[in-house]
Amino acid sequence: MILHLLLGLAASTLMAAGLVMMKGRAAALPEARRANFLAALLRWFTDPVWMGGVALQTLGYALYLAALAGTPVSILSVVMQGGVALFILGAVLFLGEHATGAEWFGIAMVVFAMIAVACSLGRDAATSRLNPTELALVTGAGLIGAALPGLGAGLRANGVALALASGCAFGLAALYAKALTGLFAADPGAPLWLRLAANPYLYLTVAANFGGMVMLQNAFHRARGLIAMPLSSALSNLVPIAGGMVAFGERLPDEPALAAMRVAAFVMTIAGGVLMARARPG
Repeated sequence: MILHLLLGLAASTLMAAGLVMMKGRAAALPEARRANFLAALLRWFTDPVWMGGVALQTLGYALYLAALAGTPVSILSVVMQGGVALFILGAVLFLGEHATGAEWFGIAMVVFAMIAVACSLGRDAATSRLNPTELALVTGAGLIGAALPGLGAGLRANGVALALASGCAFGLAALYAKALTGLFAADPGAPLWLRLAANPYLYLTVAANFGGMVMLQNAFHRARGLIAMPLSSALSNLVPIAGGMVAFGERLPDEPALAAMRVAAFVMTIAGGVLMARARPG
């Protein structure tokens, strides 16, 4: 297990470093908006530093999957939350970012909430059954939840709305990936390419992850990384938990202490998000 925990630590470090590189290029690269969306994406994908950040993210995710092979997800999740702290440290040391006292308090609440979520994972994380109708309802609720912060001019200006929307997208992608693996294993006799091509959750997973990446990079244009990354990470952790209870019939942990920890994580995330929502533009 020690080797797999070290792989998890390396994964969180690489993913945090990749995000620091992507945030560091935000000022030099255009924001991907309506009229210049494709042109902006072309600039991003031809920028060597930004692509280096994407490569580190990809390598980190591959190590994370390797670490999962020999480590309980509840333990590995705690290790992976260290990536948030590493990103914050990198944003302060290498990007020269600063935060007010209230913002630091909000950041701390969100980070502790993510740690509480990881620690609350217990036997409730067992196999579960997909309800496609409920997942469609969760998708609709997620899209509405992602769009609502954008109604506030202040939240659009300071990048908080985009950060929250990116977290919702990444969270939905996690739910689609869970559905993908479940349906993928349901018909092991079919050819690999056919199972992939015929599975709608593959396309939903790719689309949601791509949308989340674009919105997070756009958030980096308007917000300090200290604000955008913790908010996005918090939602990407909480959306699968809430959605899993609806679409996969999952429950809160049976142990009262773990259940209370899970509920406290939701409360801390909301409270921390409120404090960070007043952040000045980056």
